[in-house]
Amino acid sequence: MFIQAHAKLNLTLDVLARRPDGYHDMRMIMQSIGLADELELQDNESGQLRVATDLHFLPADEKNLAAKAALCYWQARGEAPRGLDITIRKRIPVCAGMAGGSSDAAAVLRALNQADGAPLDWTALAQVGERVGADVPYCVLGGTALAEGKGEKLTPLPPLPACWVVVCKPEFSISTPALFAQLDSVRLRSRPDTRGAVAALEAGDLAGVARRMYNVFEDVLPVRQRARVFELKNILVGCGALGASMSGTGPTAFGLFDDGERAQEAYQRLLEFSPETFLCRTV
Repeated sequence: MFIQAHAKLNLTLDVLARRPDGYHDMRMIMQSIGLADELELQDNESGQLRVATDLHFLPADEKNLAAKAALCYWQARGEAPRGLDITIRKRIPVCAGMAGGSSDAAAVLRALNQADGAPLDWTALAQVGERVGADVPYCVLGGTALAEGKGEKLTPLPPLPACWVVVCKPEFSISTPALFAQLDSVRLRSRPDTRGAVAALEAGDLAGVARRMYNVFEDVLPVRQRARVFELKNILVGCGALGASMSGTGPTAFGLFDDGERAQEAYQRLLEFSPETFLCRTV
């Protein structure tokens, strides 16, 4: 089977409180975009679960979320693991705040479920995905959704009006645990208007959503990284983006455009900063 695993963006991201279990309660609006990894799943007679990617540093065993997803699926179905080769062609940047690994895992869940005749609806499949990672349930659903709790409480939302998206991952990565620790030690200055963004989605108001995009993690980035993310956002807005923000715990910056020519201009400008720059549409 061949299947795509779409990247996600956080149109809004708010961290509410630290939970007794060590996780944080989140509230965020998620959006799928056309940028996607490509996966091939093929049964093998060896009885082994094997993963191959075009990036040598990614794990090829059960540490890879795609393999973990297969094991969790079979466990949920009461089946013994079977021989399976998973080949992943990576297009989503790694450690970028775009749920690349989680999306790969969700794609495996969807593919295995489809091959079995779809015995699990998306809610049940998302519950399996929760065992794999916090972003996997959303990646099972895809589209536009409100995610709460650790990310597993999902409410489908009216789709974001079709638009162009320019995405740029700068040359560094961000430590997610370090950002959460920093977030726990400061008082946040601003929070996203999630309710207003939901209302704008319900009204089909792309500009209204874009104006309300905000990510609380931007406030706790290390100084140099924050300056670079803000620089990328300023370029996006300067080129005509209706709004710009950072996705996840970063460092990827993105902007929403209602004009393809302006989006193309922003794409060309940001390629000068990073080869991991992409022009795509929402899905």
